[in-house]
Amino acid sequence: MLSVIIPTEGVEQTAVATLAALVPGAAAGVVREVLLVDGTRNGVIERVADVAGCRFVGFEGTSRGAALAAGALQARSPWLMFLPAGAVLETGWIDETTQFIQAVATSGRDRAAVFRYARSPYADTGLRDILRAAARGLIGPLGDQGLLIARAHYDRIGGYPPQARRSQAQLLRRLGRSSRTMLRSRIVMIG
Repeated sequence: MLSVIIPTEGVEQTAVATLAALVPGAAAGVVREVLLVDGTRNGVIERVADVAGCRFVGFEGTSRGAALAAGALQARSPWLMFLPAGAVLETGWIDETTQFIQAVATSGRDRAAVFRYARSPYADTGLRDILRAAARGLIGPLGDQGLLIARAHYDRIGGYPPQARRSQAQLLRRLGRSSRTMLRSRIVMIG
């Protein structure tokens, strides 16, 4: 049903946490494939992908947009889910994701979804976190809230621009508020 694309930046701990949260989705048949995208060339993520049964996608470049675009290019499913490494989806995401996909399919309207953001209860809150929370309130969701989108819709709006700065924000802006849904399930960032 969907391909999950995770840009990893070469860090094993955060990638493994996100993979562990996806296991119930794979068992339920919602997650068809997981692509770990990494451009660091240190071999760590390639080994994690091998052990976890995921696909490893290496890419040229240093931007997150290039990583996301490379993953989307290799994904095989009709639905794409982009998650940052370190994102742990709250229980209930499987049913809500399935319902969202079915609703979009029956409506015939292009829609995308993001998860509600939640910080880990164990993380220290700094000035950066306060500023990001204010930005979410003013401009809407940020790239660390994940994205669920049909491949056809993703392709129609041009996908993630690989060379652009803040490509996640640009894609969310192109989607606009009217074609974006905020899911009830939360995404908790660790690490």
